Amino acid sequence: MTAASQLHRVLLVEDHPMFRDHLAALIRRELGLEVCGETDNIRDAIALIEQHNPHLIILDMTLRGSSGLELIKDIRSRGLGCQVLVLSMHDENLYAERALRAGALGYVCKNETSSEVIRAIRAVLEGRVHVSDSMNAKLLARMAGGGKKTVLGGLDRLADREIEVFHLLGRGLSTREIAGRLALGESTVETYRARIKEKLNLRSAAELYLRAGEWVRENGG
Repeated sequence: MTAASQLHRVLLVEDHPMFRDHLAALIRRELGLEVCGETDNIRDAIALIEQHNPHLIILDMTLRGSSGLELIKDIRSRGLGCQVLVLSMHDENLYAERALRAGALGYVCKNETSSEVIRAIRAVLEGRVHVSDSMNAKLLARMAGGGKKTVLGGLDRLADREIEVFHLLGRGLSTREIAGRLALGESTVETYRARIKEKLNLRSAAELYLRAGEWVRENGG
């Protein structure tokens, strides 16, 4: 077996160029790992997956054009044979379980150490689930029937697409802009907005934007 064939190919899907550069440098220093491609959006990610057949995709929840959750679902629906590790600033309590349900094998917060990120990469490449110790305990407790759902101000009640819309509202996008970003009709976005307001007990559009903006600022979105 040649040295090249022993390398695990890693694709980076991250919309912050500086962080992507740092992550690429970290991976290239590790024995047996190589970065086979980089992008910041779902369309190019799918093309790169088909071109390079990576062993691992490391992606953020926030991408240019749509969310990491949609990319994970797209990868699984297409039957693409690669593992997925999410590396994100977003609240692990809200997103980790969603990412695992969508088909990812790991979730790591960006404020973790470089050694923890590498540990997560190795685990996912070996086909093992990797989350933080605290999240692992919550997931196991829930599987055993003894876990309490995290309140998170009601955000855990939102469906995946509603979370996407909520996040984009928090970034200041209008209904038309969100519709274009997510390839949805404006009336569909309005329906999601109405559902979010109802689930979060918000009385007005202004209150919705305020709440979404606060959440984005708190989560580095």
